[in-house]
Amino acid sequence: MTLYARVLSYLRPHLTVLAAAGAATFAFAVLDASAYVLLIPFVNALFGSAPSEGSVAGEADPMSRLLDVTVYRVVDVQGDALQAVQGIIVLILVVFLLKNVFDFARTYLVAWVEQSVTRDLRNEVYDHVLRLDLSFFGRTRVGQITSRLTHDVEQIRRLLTTELARLLSSGFEFAVAMAFMVLLSWQLTLAAFVVIPGTMAVWGPLVKRLRRGDRRVLDLAGDASAHIQETLAGIRVVKSSSAENLERERFRNITADYHRTFLKAERLRALAGPLTETLATVGTVVILWYGARLVVSEGALSGAQFVGFIALSLKLYGPVKYAAKFPALVQPGLAGAERVFEFLDTPVEIRDRPGARVLRNPTGAIAFEKVAFGYRAGEPVLQDITVEIPAGSVVALVGPSGAGKTTFADLVGRFYDTTSGRVTVDGVDVRDWTVSSLRGAMGIVPQETVLFHDTIAANIAYGARDATEQEIQRAARAANAHTFISALPGGYEMVVGERGTRLSGGERQRIALARAILSDPPILIFDEATSALDTESERLVQEAVGRLMGGRTVLVIAHRLSTVRYADLILVLSEGRIVERGDHASLFAAGGVYRRLYELQQANSTGVEPADDAQAELDAGRPALRQVASS
Repeated sequence: MTLYARVLSYLRPHLTVLAAAGAATFAFAVLDASAYVLLIPFVNALFGSAPSEGSVAGEADPMSRLLDVTVYRVVDVQGDALQAVQGIIVLILVVFLLKNVFDFARTYLVAWVEQSVTRDLRNEVYDHVLRLDLSFFGRTRVGQITSRLTHDVEQIRRLLTTELARLLSSGFEFAVAMAFMVLLSWQLTLAAFVVIPGTMAVWGPLVKRLRRGDRRVLDLAGDASAHIQETLAGIRVVKSSSAENLERERFRNITADYHRTFLKAERLRALAGPLTETLATVGTVVILWYGARLVVSEGALSGAQFVGFIALSLKLYGPVKYAAKFPALVQPGLAGAERVFEFLDTPVEIRDRPGARVLRNPTGAIAFEKVAFGYRAGEPVLQDITVEIPAGSVVALVGPSGAGKTTFADLVGRFYDTTSGRVTVDGVDVRDWTVSSLRGAMGIVPQETVLFHDTIAANIAYGARDATEQEIQRAARAANAHTFISALPGGYEMVVGERGTRLSGGERQRIALARAILSDPPILIFDEATSALDTESERLVQEAVGRLMGGRTVLVIAHRLSTVRYADLILVLSEGRIVERGDHASLFAAGGVYRRLYELQQANSTGVEPADDAQAELDAGRPALRQVASS
């Protein structure tokens, strides 16, 4: 399917309304041209001229015969001149009133189609983006996604409705004006066509260059949107780093590129305008010269008919000029369509296999069987991971940053698929469960708490919109959140602000815990996030976590080793491998990597300087861990 055809396919569900808009547009074009045709009887009535010789006998030209059976039956132009002129003016007023009725109808119907197409397209793109995998969001800036959902869709809307509606209207106006002109004089009409091929030819060479330029303009608009979003999201870091001048310079470079590229494209578009206008002027001069000969020398055309023809010819060149410019005018829309379709054509890699089963009443048993994974080929993140996690057990994942702890947890929820090996839940490969039922069996409390610009109740019930008020409050109590929520203005109905900015870190974390408690998952993945909390908030969160862990299979990504002393199993990861495993007592007694990490953290927390070799080991990027990994 070509790009044009794919864009036009979005009009298919609205063809009925579009046909009604087309009918109204055609009626408008006929009435609009008729107003100019009425100049012929008006001039005849004003100067007391006969409509046409031989009209009664049926020997008149086609236009005179048409006027005989319409206007001249209502108005006698050979009678009283003032009365005839008044009659023609009344007819012109009626035509303009009817024309405006159809103009309203076509404008409203086009707007209906316009907004319907915009809604459908935005919904389709948004739905597809939500289905895409985390790897897509890892390589695509959020601002680019936002730009394609807003600015690029707006360009497609203009193409599908504004520009196509104008093209349709221009086509009808051209056809009707042409028909009336042929009725007046086919010779003069032929002369009017001398300039049209040249008008069309002006735009031909510019179209490809304009497409490239408009695509670059949209890319830069997306970059600007992405930069704004990133800067505002990290405004605290920007200000604390005194990086305002740096960000200002980066943004000015983007807007300068946008300004330069946009003006280059507009320069090409503006160049052809005067050229087509010059060609249209040449065409008008040809009509005036040849029409004067037909009136004066050959007598083939009356003065009134020539006036009507000139008026219609002026209507003709507007549509021709627009049709000539149309390929250039639609380039922003086509460039936007290319960018939007890039998203729509991005394959959804994590999807249900044929015959995938629904995970019902899961026990929560998890196993990794010789699992390897990498985000990019040749760059493994996890290697040869084999471990069994019995249902109801608590497993802690520890190790330095970049060891693969979060990736380990992500594979359980099938946010990514393994490169080799398999992950099972209840003894079945996670790829054989439906994605929705697999993730529905899990509660994830991330390190960075995510709250939406909504009420506290809606945030707790996120993903469980049918939860009752009593269930929401029960979950909040279990998360040690009910007391502080009740003290807030509006209580559970208070809007938390964007990203929960109206709440403290501990309050946000407890709401996230309440969300997990409400979903009552058999598998819990907890990315510990208490290190940035004050002592009291940490105590309340830890109490809620302990309550939440009861009777569930729990994966804890541990940053504070003191919080995982009572885990059933501790996995120490380094460079994508499990280098140690066991409970706290056995790992501590072994005197290996886990013990050195634990003692180093304990020394730091008590203010005692760690041993020089332990600190050097940490600063050097954990060489001890690499040594164990290779042994």
